[in-house]
Amino acid sequence: MENYIVSARKYRPATFRSVVGQKALTTTLKNAIATGKLAHAYLFCGPRGVGKTTCARIFAKTINCLTPTENGEACNQCESCCAFNEQRSYNINELDAASNNSVDDIRQLVEQVRVPPQIGKYKVYIIDEVHMLTASAFNAFLKTLEEPPHHAIFILATTEKHKIIPTILSRCQIYDFNRISTEDIIEHLQYVAAQEKVQAETEALNIIALKADGGMRDALSIFDQVVSFTNGNITYQGVIENLNVLDYDYYFRLTDILLAGRVGDALLLFNDVLSRGFEGSHFISGLTAHFRDLLVSKDVATLSLLEVGASIRECYRVQAAHCPTKFLYQAMKLCNDCDLNYRASKNKRLLVELTLIQTAQLEEVDDDEHGRSPQPELRPIFNTPSAQTQTSASAQEVAPTVATVPVTHAMPVPPTTPKATPSRVESISLKNLRNKSKEEPPVEQVPTANETISTDENDTQAFDEQSLNVQWQLFASQLPAEHNALRTRMAGMRVQLLDDAMTIEVLVDNELASGVFAGVQANIESFLRRELRNKNISMKVRIAPAEIKRIAVTPTERYAAMIEKNPALQELRETFGLELN
Repeated sequence: MENYIVSARKYRPATFRSVVGQKALTTTLKNAIATGKLAHAYLFCGPRGVGKTTCARIFAKTINCLTPTENGEACNQCESCCAFNEQRSYNINELDAASNNSVDDIRQLVEQVRVPPQIGKYKVYIIDEVHMLTASAFNAFLKTLEEPPHHAIFILATTEKHKIIPTILSRCQIYDFNRISTEDIIEHLQYVAAQEKVQAETEALNIIALKADGGMRDALSIFDQVVSFTNGNITYQGVIENLNVLDYDYYFRLTDILLAGRVGDALLLFNDVLSRGFEGSHFISGLTAHFRDLLVSKDVATLSLLEVGASIRECYRVQAAHCPTKFLYQAMKLCNDCDLNYRASKNKRLLVELTLIQTAQLEEVDDDEHGRSPQPELRPIFNTPSAQTQTSASAQEVAPTVATVPVTHAMPVPPTTPKATPSRVESISLKNLRNKSKEEPPVEQVPTANETISTDENDTQAFDEQSLNVQWQLFASQLPAEHNALRTRMAGMRVQLLDDAMTIEVLVDNELASGVFAGVQANIESFLRRELRNKNISMKVRIAPAEIKRIAVTPTERYAAMIEKNPALQELRETFGLELN
């Protein structure tokens, strides 16, 4: 039986021309060889599987080739090239710094550097994963790296350049290898599939390239794995099943569901994803990427940013035409926030489900022309009836206003000049109300367009302290999220009704809290007047006096404090004739 060789080794590039995705670097190295301007030390850095060690080997073979070709490649026929191809060349030495990182290993390498080459011009030392060397090993290597013999060339390779000390970096020519693009990986996989006589769909190879994340070695390893799974017939469905990747179809279906506002169907689809073994974080990050791909598909200029196959690209183009730009902006923001908070969340499933619910209701939110919204709002599950029927259009003497959060009743504001009802209702913040209270003199509050308060005796209905505190807590619960501190303070308070049965007293503990309540006093009074049906209600804010507590210091003072709490101690002392020390 013939020995099997994995594709990553079998199709490893042997010439500069066959290196994939690093054309600028290979051209630079070929020009340096052609002009004879070779440095004594090189540093190849970049992600794994992008060709660092491969280019180092090709470079070492080419500079020792006895009869190089006209285009600067090794001939693969001379004694030096044959020795290299058969892995018996003494001119090329490789050292794995991950397992040979001590000072003794570097000293042994320095001793070998003194021996000149037997065939060719140079002895090349390739040190892989050089960042694994210890600090002492780096220091022992500095002098040799700075002034090596004329026949010695060092090529250092690493995936973590930031771990190499600056004195080493300053002695090397640094070459940064880039991640290989998806198109280049697909093209190379098609070549390998043709050589191996494997049938492969372009969409399937695209999934493999995306999974490899810019590494050709990873892509070839995944390719071999999928070939074994599909028995030589690589299909899109086979790759999805073998690599446990969420199908594009899930995200296309979910987007249609969210655009239609079908919250229940969105939750069921998410449950199906979880039942197939996928993590919520993987799902939400994929949904964010899907919305991003839809956004770039709406413009021909950005369509090149979409790294998918032709058939999937067409699906994106069709669905992007039906997706409002505002929806995509806000959906991406919601999904990105969910992704950021996923790790810290205790109920991760609920976090994702809440994001889906908010995304499904984005079309209901009133936005500005750029698609920005201060905070997504949720439709209420139950419809709350208003206190009275909406007045007719002819009676619109007062501009309608709403609070910053959905509430049963709107908060009254000072009267404005008569004008037609605007198409968009502007919300009120506590900051704006506080500023208005400073700039404008107090005026009599008038009701909103939804309610009309008459001036008969029914407007002075009596109420008790319990009803007052119920409405106080209701007002606190309707405050927006950005005023959470005030909402928490009001929820923990209990207001009192003074002797005149019309004035409520709010007791606070400092000047800062008094200022906060003074800023929203008009709104609280207006709310209580409407809900308790009493137009004479007024609010008084008072700062509670600080209690002076004397700390017992001397033994006599401590004993007096103990007697005050437990008088039986005095009787015990007198019975046994005890004295204080």
